[in-house]
Amino acid sequence: HVLIIDLDPQGNASTGLGIDRRNREISSYDIIVGNSEVAEAAVATVVPGLSIVPSTLDLLGVEMEIAASPDRVLKLKNALARNAGENGFTYVLIDCPPSLNLLTLNSMAAADSVLVPLQCEFFALEGLSQLLETVEQVRRSVNPKLTIQGIVMTMYDGRNNLAHQVVQDVRAHMGDTVYETIIPRNVRISEAPSFGKPAILYDLKCSGSQAYLQLASEVIRRERRLRAA
Repeated sequence: HVLIIDLDPQGNASTGLGIDRRNREISSYDIIVGNSEVAEAAVATVVPGLSIVPSTLDLLGVEMEIAASPDRVLKLKNALARNAGENGFTYVLIDCPPSLNLLTLNSMAAADSVLVPLQCEFFALEGLSQLLETVEQVRRSVNPKLTIQGIVMTMYDGRNNLAHQVVQDVRAHMGDTVYETIIPRNVRISEAPSFGKPAILYDLKCSGSQAYLQLASEVIRRERRLRAA
């Protein structure tokens, strides 16, 4: 059983899994501010064995609400710790906002590792270096066990020389940390969220879905190696 915690105010993970905005009575906001527990907020999705704590726009103002709290970076970690014995989840995946803020820091403080999606574009390495610096700061201050699980190159267009160069550059800098699997630009992946389904349920055979299945295999293999170490 897998749980997704949607910490992005845009709520794309929630919408993409068919959770209507009108039906998000308890959200990740409630967990962060302490109004609800993880077990109360988790709802089943269209994917068997997958639950999600949905996001709402309330998250936009949550930083100001918790900024004065001494444990402001540990809100999510503490909430997960309180529910550790009762949820039975094999994995908990936290979907972060696309910026480095207090929500992202809460995610890193609670996580064992970070999976980094990186678009094949000009400023990829610059954004990656900023993220790696933040991970190192979190490791030094609140979560010494935090690691980079892997970096996945996304939105790859094989006809684009720049995309090919970006992949080469990132691999040169990060080596085996970069997954072998590369996620291509794919129309079917772009269409899937509007139907409230993950790509592999919307169109299993498309190139994007097949790439994500390969990526999932890589992630699981790495997790098994980490657990065995």
